[in-house]
Amino acid sequence: MSIKDDMVVQFNYTLRDEKGDVIESNEGRDPIAYLHGHDNMMPGVENAINGKAIGEKFTVTLPAADTYGERVADADAHQRVSVKHLVGASVWKPGMAAVVNTDQGQRQVTIVKVGKFMATVDVNHPLAGRELTFDIEVVGARDASNEEIAHGHAHGAGGHHH
Repeated sequence: MSIKDDMVVQFNYTLRDEKGDVIESNEGRDPIAYLHGHDNMMPGVENAINGKAIGEKFTVTLPAADTYGERVADADAHQRVSVKHLVGASVWKPGMAAVVNTDQGQRQVTIVKVGKFMATVDVNHPLAGRELTFDIEVVGARDASNEEIAHGHAHGAGGHHH
């Protein structure tokens, strides 16, 4: 069975930087599950998985534009937000990663400067602007249910839980 739109795909991955160092991996954990063809996955990863079969293992190196995007210049990437909207720690210092809930979902940011009530954050993802290599193993795939297609995401293990 080849991976195509409207399928729930499960995969394991290891993410490596330009030097080949491991940045993150789901090795030994549940596979990632997503609804293929519904913009639920980085475009480069989804395109690489498209047409593959269960059990296929492959490596793909992707430009920044197909993963976390190109870096936006500091002047455009720095935004001020209320400290109460930062998630991840109780005391903030420059260089720390935080999560901010937005209208488009959660967004990872980096603290640039912090005051008592407000913080300046860099909205670039920490991996933006970098060429990244993914070792991927497709471990499962099935046709999505009508409900999953209507909701626009995968349900169940590795997916969204209502």
